[in-house]
Amino acid sequence: MEVLMIGIFCALLIICIITGKSILYALLAGLIIFSLYGKKQGYSWRQISRMALQGVWKVKNILLTFILIGMLTALWRQAGTIPAIICYTVHLIKPSTFLLMTFLLNCLISVLTGTALGTAATIGVVCATMASALGIPSWMTGGAILSGVYFGDRCSPVSTSALLVAELTETGIYTNIKNMIKSALAPFTITCILYLTVSIQLHGKTEMPDLGHAFGSEFRLSWIALLPAAVILLLSVVQAGVKIAMIASIVTAIPVCIGLQNMAFTELPELLLNGFHSTDVTVAAMLNGGGITSMLKVGAIVCISSSYSGIFQATGILNGFQKMVCLLADRTKPYFAVLVTSILTSVMACNQTLAIMLTDQLCSRTEPDKLRFANNLEDSAVLIAPLVPWSIACAVPLTAAGAPGYSVLFAVFLYLLPLCDLVLKK
Repeated sequence: MEVLMIGIFCALLIICIITGKSILYALLAGLIIFSLYGKKQGYSWRQISRMALQGVWKVKNILLTFILIGMLTALWRQAGTIPAIICYTVHLIKPSTFLLMTFLLNCLISVLTGTALGTAATIGVVCATMASALGIPSWMTGGAILSGVYFGDRCSPVSTSALLVAELTETGIYTNIKNMIKSALAPFTITCILYLTVSIQLHGKTEMPDLGHAFGSEFRLSWIALLPAAVILLLSVVQAGVKIAMIASIVTAIPVCIGLQNMAFTELPELLLNGFHSTDVTVAAMLNGGGITSMLKVGAIVCISSSYSGIFQATGILNGFQKMVCLLADRTKPYFAVLVTSILTSVMACNQTLAIMLTDQLCSRTEPDKLRFANNLEDSAVLIAPLVPWSIACAVPLTAAGAPGYSVLFAVFLYLLPLCDLVLKK
């Protein structure tokens, strides 16, 4: 019975992906299916509703964080923070180091913003544009972008996936980040060497595009525009708290928008709600986005996905699968069991959030140490989902950058980290 229901749910997810429909339809159908299972088990509709709400309540803090992230990403665009970062760093890109610098720049922006999709839609688009001008293969650029955006998505203090893992495992995000940096050191270094080695073999065909001119028509580029990023970095270093850091950055960005970029105060509510929108076609292609509404879909996905966890936990629908995972962990090692499970959940879930939550649900008993388990989740589900071509975590960044699906073959960091962990972790 349990296998049949999960099979139907997987089929619905696949149908949505194939037909191009939002996976929210499949997630809502799954909620109905699993609620009916609870009813068949003898629970009342009120009890089932309470189960679902308990699951959502568990991630209430991350839902609030989504609102702050939406506001923050809109303000960083309007304040010229992202354009300034791009313009001050883009001169570092040379044909002989192109792939390496593409990886590093996407790492930098994703750490600052905490969003893989947002990074791919900003600096990722910029790097893809440069690659096209220089004659660099788009699948190589796409792989470097994918590696970079998920480096930050994994370990940024404002990353929704990092916050979700911390929430699910009841651990501190800054402690998790320290552990993630340790486990990422070797694969990060190897990735840099590989991208540099390949870059040296490539030869540029033309000069770099003049991004300063493109952004200069829309923004006043100044070091003042970097203040919102500096504030969030400083407060993150002193571990002031994610929400405090984001609120401080938001408060810093507002006067920069008004004073430096000459935005009218009356335009602030529209900016915070619907994000930044430029009338310049070139700037719009690289920077449009952000705002609270940009987080509604991912918020809905998290709400529905988290409601599953409450129902699963109360009805025991995953108990049989949990036993199989625990047996695998006993015969091998906890991380291997988590990695195998994350591959299956990523293939099935088609989105990173649900993959993380299902992996947590199935593997929570494999490792009694919460900090180690949090690191296991970060080094598996968070990175495996972007390697599934039909997953949102893979398709959206590559589509934004105009790269083909087989770019995943060159997303070196996403392969190396799990492989290094398999060798090094106990």
